[in-house]
Amino acid sequence: MTAKSEPVTTVPRVRWGILSTGHIAGVFARDLALMPSEAELGAVASRTIDKAKTFADEYGFARPYGSYAELAADPDIDVVYIASPHSDHFASAKLCLESGKSVLVEKPLTASAADTETLVNLAQERSLFLMEALWTRTNPPAAQGGGDRHLR
Repeated sequence: MTAKSEPVTTVPRVRWGILSTGHIAGVFARDLALMPSEAELGAVASRTIDKAKTFADEYGFARPYGSYAELAADPDIDVVYIASPHSDHFASAKLCLESGKSVLVEKPLTASAADTETLVNLAQERSLFLMEALWTRTNPPAAQGGGDRHLR
């Protein structure tokens, strides 16, 4: 008797961009690198191209950008992880959503309920993913244990 084989389905890797190059961005980049079959280290943006290049070289990102707008405009990025200072979360998330990118924002998502509502509405209008980064939920090693594959 021959065993019936299941069709093989391949899921494309999520093409990640990281906005900002601080400590928590490095932690997230290291975690993404643990999932090479699921995550592509696409691009990183900083306020200066030198910081972006240094970060890209250290963590293996394909493209460094010297502005957040350049990252948001990159057609080869699916999701942007926002790791900038809290006061910038709203503006950067809005920029990325308006550019058609799904967004994972380091906590806090925004500084006010009104700003959060604006982002949620924008994401819904554009059918994009938006989430506040809760470390255990979005940490790739935790996800490997049968966790969430919700960013595809």
